[in-house]
This record gives sequence, C-alpha cells and structure tokens, in this order.
Amino acid sequence: MPAAPEPEPVPQLDSLEEARRCVAECQRCALAGTRTQTVFGVGAEAAPLMIVGEGPGAEEDRRGEPFVGRAGQLLDAMLAAIGHSRGDNTYIANVVKCRPPNNRDPQPQEVAACRPFLDTQIRLIQPKLILAVGRVAAQRLLDTAEPLARLRGKLHHYGEEEVPVWVSYHPAYLLRSPHEKAKAWQDLKRVHALLAEDGAGG
Repeated sequence: MPAAPEPEPVPQLDSLEEARRCVAECQRCALAGTRTQTVFGVGAEAAPLMIVGEGPGAEEDRRGEPFVGRAGQLLDAMLAAIGHSRGDNTYIANVVKCRPPNNRDPQPQEVAACRPFLDTQIRLIQPKLILAVGRVAAQRLLDTAEPLARLRGKLHHYGEEEVPVWVSYHPAYLLRSPHEKAKAWQDLKRVHALLAEDGAGG
C-alpha cells in the first residue's frame, strides 16, 4: 500500500491572524473532512504563559474556541488562582486544531500535519513557559511515550528555542478525579514560580 502523500508545506506566517486564516482553510490531514470548524487558539498575543492541550472536543468544534464548557471553566479558575486569564496574560491552544472524531486521541500523522501551526503560534507569542495539560498533549509536544506521572515534576524544553515546558493534568481529568487537584495545585504554584524567575527558569 503506497504511503500517504506528504502535506503541502506551510508558508511563512508572520502574524497570528495570518496563521488563523491558513488554519481555517487547512486540508493537510483527514480531520479537515470531519470538523465543523477549526479551533485555532485564544488569548493574549504576547503572553508569558501558553497552555497547550491535545485537541478540540465537541463543544470546542461547535464554538471555535479551545477549552470551553466545564473543563474550560475549571482551567479559567485554575489560571485565576495564579493571576492569569486567557484575555490578559495567557494564550491557549491545542496540538491539533480540528476535533478528532469521537474525541479519540489525535494520530501521529495528524499531529505532524498540525505541528507547523503550533510552532508558528509559539514563535509569534514567544511564551516564557508552556504548560502542557494532559498525557496526550505532553507526549505529542515532547515526542515521548513516557506516562504523565513520569513527565510531571520536572522541567522540559521544546523546539529550537528550548521553550521551558511544565506538564500537568488536563482539567477534564481533574473533573473526573478531583483527588488529583492537590497535585495540580502544586503544578500551578511551580508554574507561577517559574514565570516569576528571569527567563522562566530556562
């Protein structure tokens, strides 16, 4: 069986609005055929903190914004506890910009097809720190199969710029497993401390 053709290269994108338009028209993987709309990202354009999740769910696909619904409300509350909000000093995005059918994990080729857009967001926003929430986001971002429990609690780095990355639980998981909220709070305190340091501890 022949290999799937390589997606068309992504042009140099010099603004988030330009990148958003490119994503809205994207046909680089099969997710383009099942989405309602793309979910690019939301937040402050020069944010010191960037949140990266795995991909849109049904409500995000409907509304075109990441982390809405109960999980989004919990994320907003968590951010507020360390003086952050998506409208002020945080940018929120996902590893893939289209909803995987039935909320399945995004496949490696889908992540690879979307990677140039995430890299563009990171390059333009220049966050001091990325907070990867959930196992899938952390594994796809850091290109590892390590479980979340082993990725938490240590500083990682992403890309040529070696942007510091901290790993924590996905808010949807915390809604199902409230006993883990204490660990998530420890992660948030660490994020707050890293951001207070010069260069986010990098």
